[in-house]
Amino acid sequence: MSWMDKFRRAARPRMRRPGRNGLRTGSTTVRASDAVDQEHLREFVESRRGVEGFVEPRTAVSDVTLLLVAHDGEWTRRRVPSVEWAHEFCNRGQVPSYDAGLVGIPQRMRDYNRARKQRGL
Repeated sequence: MSWMDKFRRAARPRMRRPGRNGLRTGSTTVRASDAVDQEHLREFVESRRGVEGFVEPRTAVSDVTLLLVAHDGEWTRRRVPSVEWAHEFCNRGQVPSYDAGLVGIPQRMRDYNRARKQRGL
């Protein structure tokens, strides 16, 4: 081994290990889904009517999320363990579920956000 080989090996990129609290993506650590997130989703479905689920795929900055939108546009979003888990959760709760990447976000959610902003909430 020549003395130049030492420098060549040090220049190679190394794989990073996941952080303790979640996945590591670049300089960002993504918190994993937990039981508190899942309980919040259950409570939202049980306390509102006309709820639909929109499963959002994993991105560079967030894990898989489930967006729940009620009939009036009120919404909540939480991390979930997987796309399959999100669809199964919706099926168990008799909530229609869609892939948000294909169908988008419902207009009633945007209207709800706009109304809240106008009221100063």
